[in-house]
Amino acid sequence: MSLSIAENFYYNDIMKNLPNVIPVFPLSGVIYFPKTNLPLNIFEQRYLDLVNDTYENDKLMGMIQSQKKGDQVYNVGCLGKISELQKSEDGRVLINLTGITRFKILQEINNKKLYREFKVDYQSFKLDFNETLGDENTETLMEKAKIFFKRNGLLLNWREFEKLDKAQKINTLAMIAPVTNEEKQKLLESLTIKDKIETLENIINFYLHEANFNNQTVQ
Repeated sequence: MSLSIAENFYYNDIMKNLPNVIPVFPLSGVIYFPKTNLPLNIFEQRYLDLVNDTYENDKLMGMIQSQKKGDQVYNVGCLGKISELQKSEDGRVLINLTGITRFKILQEINNKKLYREFKVDYQSFKLDFNETLGDENTETLMEKAKIFFKRNGLLLNWREFEKLDKAQKINTLAMIAPVTNEEKQKLLESLTIKDKIETLENIINFYLHEANFNNQTVQ
């Protein structure tokens, strides 16, 4: 799916109003997507500072996966807006982040704060603002996902899940699938929903094939 010249101008204008430097919360094993919600329980002082500063400013912050080595993070994350905030008596802060668009990290900004800030770019992810699922068939993916989740002991309310639109279903499966951090990142970086469907199905196929192979080997 490509954008027309008029659409490019329109989304360029939208992105001009997004901050070029954002506070970022690195968290291993967690991804989320535009138009999805991510609840977070904040208790570390550096992230309490981040949330409080963000909430008093424009309510915009980034989530990104941290890598295994040192303090490195992946290059692509998702910008979200704090849509709900509650403070508990024990000092924790409970927030809900609503995804806006993915971003690519350009460089880290040196600061004197406890949390990290990055200069980011949104140009690669214009489709995040208006992408819908076309005629892609997701029935096979859904059937395999149910088997995959059951084998991993994950309970999902499939009746409620069916109430979501197709794009939300794909994003939800990508967010909660029991796969590696690297595979989660690959899903996050899939440019289109079609790409995401293919990537998710390939990942699930690998695990199901591996499980079947191991069962045959044991027998």
